[in-house]
Amino acid sequence: MKILVINCGSSSIKYRLFVIDENGYNAELAKGLIERVGTDDAQIAHQVDSRKLASVKAIRDYKTGIAEIASHLHSHHLINDDLAGIGHRVVHGAEAFRESVIIDKAVVTQIEKCSQLAPLHNPANLAGIKACQEIFPKTPQIAVFDTAFFQTLSPESFLYALPYDWYEKYRVRRYGFHGTSHRYVSEKAAEFLHKPLNQCNFVTMHLGNGCSMAAIKQGQAIDTTMGLTPLEGLVMGSRCGDIDTAIVFHMLAVSPMALDQVRDSLEKKSGLVGISGVSRDMRDVFEAADKGNEQAKLALQIFARRVRKYLGAYIMEIGSPDALVFTGGIGENAWRMREMILADLEHLGIKINPEKNQNLNLTSAGAAIDTHEGKLAVLVIPTNEELAIAHDTCKLVANVQKE
Repeated sequence: MKILVINCGSSSIKYRLFVIDENGYNAELAKGLIERVGTDDAQIAHQVDSRKLASVKAIRDYKTGIAEIASHLHSHHLINDDLAGIGHRVVHGAEAFRESVIIDKAVVTQIEKCSQLAPLHNPANLAGIKACQEIFPKTPQIAVFDTAFFQTLSPESFLYALPYDWYEKYRVRRYGFHGTSHRYVSEKAAEFLHKPLNQCNFVTMHLGNGCSMAAIKQGQAIDTTMGLTPLEGLVMGSRCGDIDTAIVFHMLAVSPMALDQVRDSLEKKSGLVGISGVSRDMRDVFEAADKGNEQAKLALQIFARRVRKYLGAYIMEIGSPDALVFTGGIGENAWRMREMILADLEHLGIKINPEKNQNLNLTSAGAAIDTHEGKLAVLVIPTNEELAIAHDTCKLVANVQKE
């Protein structure tokens, strides 16, 4: 069946079109991106096979953007009346959703309620859902939540040491994000090791512009680094990660910044770019460090140190990991950062092969970079959140068709 995956950001629409058969075989038919949604000069990029089409036109809202995508797919005869389902990435499902669901009015209402927890993302996700419901009224719509994978966390893992009524009244807790990615790579890691997922223990590391880690025991998440929002945890491209919360009050007291300026700094001017003063892109930071930029060197060291800190904690939580798994733009491509993170950890049974690490022969199945001397497998697995969304959509649609 043909499955369209839609990911609406705060000012963008990403899409991918898959065909998936009953045995799970999949092929990508098309993909694309619309940037600067809400303007008269939106950037549009479509790709079918190796053919790329780019244009600039007015895309004033999400409905116009998705209509543009539908028109493109129809004009290239990629869809007719054979679109089986549409899968939507939804960032925040709070405690309402433990798994992917078929979208109905009740689901829309719940997503709206979660928008307070993700004000930059959920409204855009909802706009994409409503646009698809209008443009494809007969096609089932599926919501796949970034937070769902972490609904297996126990209260001692997801609760903060705050007044308990903050949780009861306002649902303040750790939710976690990048859940679809962590779920996908843990499933692929189990396949790589030829073990059932429910017998596998992993530490998964999604390292990109946004970064998070997860402790996975017997196939289920038991801890994660991101919290109520994606700001907590690791050092990221422009987000600070873990800090003393009193820093916020201190800056309000000693600086001329208002609360929204402090928040903007924590989310957009911190992390790699904040420390290095160079860029949020790790490639640029490494380049600057190689040229002697001491702040860039420091940014890289702090980034690696924070990952190592959580790695040690999660190995303690899990007890006996089967593998460490790197994914995301940095995790998959920055061999020097992988090397920094895993340096001198032989006492934990972690030892990588420098040649394998530097000259990675990476396929969709992943690759191992550990040595036979190490006790732990170290894997690099490309994430594919869109494909995970497509598979969830396919399963739910198939269940509806059986009924």
